[in-house]
Amino acid sequence: MILAAGQGTRVRPLTKDLPKPMVPILGKPVMEYLIEHLARHGVREIMVNVAYHHQRIEQYFGDGSRWGVEIGYSFEGVRDHGDILPRPMGSAGGMRKIQDFSGFFDETTLVLCGDALIDLDIGAALAEHHEKQALASIVGVEVPLAEVSSYGIVVADAAGRIESFQEKPEPAEARSTLASAGIYIFEPAVLDQVPANQVYDIGSELFPRLVAQKLPFYVQNRPFHWIDIGRVSDYWSVLQRVLKGAVPAMPMPGKQVRPGVWVGLNVQIPWDQVTIEGPVYIGSGVRVEAGARIIGPAWIGHGSVIRAGARITQSIVFEYTRIAANMHFHEMIVSRQYCVDRHGETLYSGDDLSPLRWGDARA
Repeated sequence: MILAAGQGTRVRPLTKDLPKPMVPILGKPVMEYLIEHLARHGVREIMVNVAYHHQRIEQYFGDGSRWGVEIGYSFEGVRDHGDILPRPMGSAGGMRKIQDFSGFFDETTLVLCGDALIDLDIGAALAEHHEKQALASIVGVEVPLAEVSSYGIVVADAAGRIESFQEKPEPAEARSTLASAGIYIFEPAVLDQVPANQVYDIGSELFPRLVAQKLPFYVQNRPFHWIDIGRVSDYWSVLQRVLKGAVPAMPMPGKQVRPGVWVGLNVQIPWDQVTIEGPVYIGSGVRVEAGARIIGPAWIGHGSVIRAGARITQSIVFEYTRIAANMHFHEMIVSRQYCVDRHGETLYSGDDLSPLRWGDARA
């Protein structure tokens, strides 16, 4: 089960016109990496709950056959004065809706958030879940004590049985440094604890209920890479890590034409008249004009234009974006309509008060 119905408000404007699982990393949606990982571990049936901009997910992934899996969708919405409006039912409520409809969850189910990157050993996680005869398991990850205030913290006994939760505690108050990674393993009977036809959340409602009823509910502490994209600043940091090669499972696409510089097909670059310092990826159909400078880690999306004298440093330029001549974009995410700095401050194209100029490369 991939949870993909949320609105992604904390990463706006990246999610202004696309759902959070479709936010791109190295030119691919976050959720595609999840599906590839599930397929590698033998998962063949995947349900996805959808709501906001659901067509973007459904049209891209289709029935899943490209990845060797079968994907089904469950839309969550309501009719209001003749219009169909997205109305998420919460992570647990969405699963209960599917279960009431078809009884789909008839065996052990892995539940993932659609907006994080993982390389979890799924087989080992399932084995531990079954060995402990758990009704539900959370996969946790150790975080530095100084960062616990950014996470939901799990408190468990020596055997891993969950005793309580702390939501974003201050370091001095934290009883653990084990954060929930948004990865769960459920037996079908878990959904009997979720009320029907209600908005109901896994973390804030279902899990406290399992603890209160003293059901066999465990946390696993196992090593794996977990990259969460909770905020715009996280997205910028993730891409910087990926471009530096710090995430082994995510190699740079394209062809390496000089140390640290990769390009796609059909690029127009006067190499002896530009400065490009890697790691940099330049997508297909990109034009870089004389006098431009691109200093990595940087990603230039396909179809973009970097005009003469422009400087791109440690930034991500989405596809079909035109950077005006002599503009300097530093530590930014730039699209055709907006640009966001690494701290989440947003400017919009055409704003007369903005010192920066950029736009749509297709115009």
